[in-house]
Amino acid sequence: MDMRPGELLLSGGGLVHVAVANEIGRRIVRGDYPPGTILPNEAEWSALFGVSRSAVREAVKMLMAKNLLSSRPKVGSWVAQRERWSLLDRDVLAWHAGLPQRVTFLKTVQEFRYIIEPEAAALAAIRHTPDHMAAIGGACSAMGMAADLTARTGADARFHLAILHASGNELLVPLGVLISSALDQLFQHVTREMNNLRYAQELHEEIEKSIRLRRPDAARRAVRKLLADTDAVIDQLDLRPPASSGSQG
Repeated sequence: MDMRPGELLLSGGGLVHVAVANEIGRRIVRGDYPPGTILPNEAEWSALFGVSRSAVREAVKMLMAKNLLSSRPKVGSWVAQRERWSLLDRDVLAWHAGLPQRVTFLKTVQEFRYIIEPEAAALAAIRHTPDHMAAIGGACSAMGMAADLTARTGADARFHLAILHASGNELLVPLGVLISSALDQLFQHVTREMNNLRYAQELHEEIEKSIRLRRPDAARRAVRKLLADTDAVIDQLDLRPPASSGSQG
């Protein structure tokens, strides 16, 4: 929901400049300000949101760091070309997932995961160390014992990140932010029956076992099976307001 003039909602006592950055970022990603658009200046944003100019200045710096904005003295800030945006940034991902067409966005994320995760799991099956395996197994166990969905999704994200670490390819590790953000968004938008949560747990355990037993082909297949299950979850999404609970992938 867009803020009315002079109004900026803060959740959890958040910092004002972060709230401003979130609001402007959502509008940019949504297309309210197409690439090349000169944005309102500090004074105009300040009046619109009812915040200080210093808060606006810090918000603009945040958006520039994510490559959504460019700036030049006497010209001001403008929206950068989309190909320059840091699309793997957690906030940018979240802004995309908040769009009405979020199902399309989540399917795009899934395509990316299919390219990365099966091979990462196969590498982890070949290269993992005892410490890597402890992290993967610990996260998998934590998923099964989680007392609520928030704890479960946190453990789920740690599971996938641990596999990226175990792959032994340091270029894969930063992709963990994409995976964890995708899981967060699935949680916000999907309601699953308890038997489906149990099935998801079994799929994760199958991946853990294949990696632990150093079976790369089996690890690939297990990850693809999990991703296919997540595909089915995304296909069930409707475009009503986000559900209060969800699933993991």
